[in-house]
Order: sequence, then structure tokens, then C-alpha cells
Amino acid sequence: MTSGRAVRGRRPGAPDTRAEVLAAARESFAGKGFRGTTIRAVASAAGVDPALVHHYFGTKDDLFLAALELPVDPREVLAPVVAAGPDGAGERFLRAFLAVWDDPDLQVRLLAVVRSVLAEGGGSLLKEGFIPVVVGPVLAQLVADRPEVRVPLVASQVVGLIVTRYVVGLPAMAAMPADDLVARMAPVLQHYLTGDLP
Repeated sequence: MTSGRAVRGRRPGAPDTRAEVLAAARESFAGKGFRGTTIRAVASAAGVDPALVHHYFGTKDDLFLAALELPVDPREVLAPVVAAGPDGAGERFLRAFLAVWDDPDLQVRLLAVVRSVLAEGGGSLLKEGFIPVVVGPVLAQLVADRPEVRVPLVASQVVGLIVTRYVVGLPAMAAMPADDLVARMAPVLQHYLTGDLP
């Protein structure tokens, strides 16, 4: 027998709650950017308590990655690169990057994410979220100084590679064997990570 009274407060977690939180997060990140999005605002839009968002996703950084629906976590992919130290990091980084992006199954999903991000005002998401929050702290562990200069230089090469090899499919870049790309680009990345900068 029920009392007939309406239940107050936020609804508890349900099987579809995680999906609703992700939908609210995607909308917020796309509309307000990374900085303008808060866990509290996402929780409110999804009709749940902020503690539930933390329970499902952890930090705002983790929520951002989940909202992007990346098939791999870049932090995990780059962990072995960082663990081996700065020497040779440019080559290890590029090989790890190409191993992920040249995998046909992952590439389809990664391209979908990139196109979605670009279509939804992705410039701010790349600038405010993905590069400084996800990739930046990882790469910063490989530089001895001036991460505010070195990390964006590395990011410029990586974003350029994604666009020319995978998004646009520039023939010379798309057809170039991974070993050739590594031979030509890894020294540049290594210089940005550890070389002398003006």
C-alpha cells in the first residue's frame, strides 16, 4: 500500500541513467565548452545527484573522455611512452599513435569522434579540453622545461597528421608506410619534446 505522496529529491540511478548523464554531458561540452561545463550542471540536466555522476565517471576529465566516446583512452596508450622517459619519446609516441589510428576498427570510430567534435564547435573542445586536459598533462611528463610551448608544438603535429592522413586522406600522407612516417616525423616530435627551443 502506498501513501500517495510524490517522491521528492533526485531520482536514483537506473539502467539508462548513465546514458542520460552522457547525453547531458555531450550537450554541455558542445554548447559551453570544457571550461563552461560543470559536474553539477550535467547532473542537474540529467536529473541526478552530482555524486552519481562522480560514481559513474570519476572526474570531469573522465566524463569528458566518456562523452567523446573514444574507443581507447589516450592516457593509457601513452602511459608506456611516458614510463620509458624522454629519450626516444618522439618515436615511441608516434608509433603508439599510429598503432591506434592505423587499426581499421579503431580508425572508423576515431574518425566518427573527430568529425563529431569538429561539427559541434570542436575547436573549443580541442583547445580547452582534449589537448590541455587529456594529452597535455601526459606529454608534460616528457619535457624538462617550457611545457606551455612544447606541448602545443607536439599537438600541432599530431592534429595535422590526423587531418592530412585520416580526415582529408591526402594521398601522399595516407599511403605513406608507418615506418616512413616515423623516420620523418619522430625527430621533429623529439625536438619539440626535448630539443633546444628559441
